[in-house]
Amino acid sequence: MAHPLVVDPHSPVLARVRAVCLALPASAEKTSHGHPAFFTVKVFAYVGASVKVDGTYAQHPDAVVVKPHPDEARALLEQPRCFRPAYLGPAGWVGVDLDDDSDWVEVAELVEESYRATAPRALVARLDAPRG
Repeated sequence: MAHPLVVDPHSPVLARVRAVCLALPASAEKTSHGHPAFFTVKVFAYVGASVKVDGTYAQHPDAVVVKPHPDEARALLEQPRCFRPAYLGPAGWVGVDLDDDSDWVEVAELVEESYRATAPRALVARLDAPRG
């Protein structure tokens, strides 16, 4: 049975995250457990997540979930807008709540770091290749 879509498909946050993710070499989008997921061979970003609070799941539909370097993850988790998402958190993934005031340069950097951690070396090399 397919999971229902948890994120509004017309969300402006989803549109901005989608643009950031799909600008990376060979990236694509699929739906995974009701969430938009961006991947090459492995997923490098999700939109939307949940956190288990007092036995129930609190939804964060306008969040990007990425896999940062462990030092970056620790720093992010000190911020109130960041959280350890259910299921993925123990593997080092971090959720970042987004809104109109989000720093989209930072979001792009976090997505790229997650891409670098999950994409094949040949795709990372394409990302690093001089443009022109």
